[in-house]
Amino acid sequence: MARENRGRFWVRGTGQIVSAALLLAAILFVLPGLLVRGEPVCRPPETGDLPGGEIAPPASSALPTGVRDKGKAVRLQTKEGPIVELTMADYLWGVVAAEMPASFEDEALAAQACAARTYTAVLRGSSKHSDADICGDSTCCQAYIERSAAEARWGLNAREYGEKIERAVVRTDGLGVLYEGKPIQALFFSSAPGKTVDAAEVWGNSVAYLKSVDSPEGDEVPNYRTQTVLRAEEVRSLTLAAYPGADLSGDPAVWFGQPSRSEGGTVVSLTLGGVTLTGGQVRSLFSLRSACFTVIWDGSQFVFDVTGYGHGVGMSQYGANAMAKNGGSFRDILTWYYTGAEVGNLW
Repeated sequence: MARENRGRFWVRGTGQIVSAALLLAAILFVLPGLLVRGEPVCRPPETGDLPGGEIAPPASSALPTGVRDKGKAVRLQTKEGPIVELTMADYLWGVVAAEMPASFEDEALAAQACAARTYTAVLRGSSKHSDADICGDSTCCQAYIERSAAEARWGLNAREYGEKIERAVVRTDGLGVLYEGKPIQALFFSSAPGKTVDAAEVWGNSVAYLKSVDSPEGDEVPNYRTQTVLRAEEVRSLTLAAYPGADLSGDPAVWFGQPSRSEGGTVVSLTLGGVTLTGGQVRSLFSLRSACFTVIWDGSQFVFDVTGYGHGVGMSQYGANAMAKNGGSFRDILTWYYTGAEVGNLW
């Protein structure tokens, strides 16, 4: 009897052990799967989770801080008049927002931030402005826009674009474009007609890192090809005001001589009324978008067909964006447009 009872007790004990083992297996194997596939206990709030139905910022919206740029001050001569002091980081945000479309690729924006920082570093050591390091006039230094104005212009894209530009500045924190270890004049412009222009062809001075290179943008650029039409009297009036020695007394069909062109098609020089001008001077004289143009007299007016936009020297912004779309990094872009240069620390 005792043996029988011991047998029954042993069976019941074994069953309890098996049941416990099965329960433990469920805990070990089933529960983790539920945790992995289920909702997290603490999730970020979504639309409507905040009072008033506001959308909470995503967890990834927090951006790192650019320590090196925030440690540098910039005295900016604003277009409105007052001089304001900003951190380099805040100043560069306003430059990139003003100088390049915020819809551009991240690597293009980073290249612009790096070029703008380099340009600023060079001007900070100059005496171009007596009481300021730099001004906000693009015809003199670099364009600049306050954040509130930029965000108002961007409308519903304000947050996205603002963060894109902030990332571009932070990612390149303290970096610049260097040639033989020194910061360069990192010139940039909007779009090139297939090639950039050698600095010597525009300003007469050769610069080792400002050479002509291929640029990949084209007809996807807004207003890539434009046309300017001027009456003979308009051409005469504008020309004589700037160059009184020009002879524009004869047939308008012979006022312009045959131009000398760079390999990329930009006008290097041509004669106008017997006066030899650079392509840049003609561009400025008649408010053309670039010095890559042709001009004809159609019997009643002058027709200028123009390709690209800007002086053509240094980094093409639309070319940079095209390179970024094709997988180029900001370093690839900068070292392509600035011949023989490298990206390194400015501070």
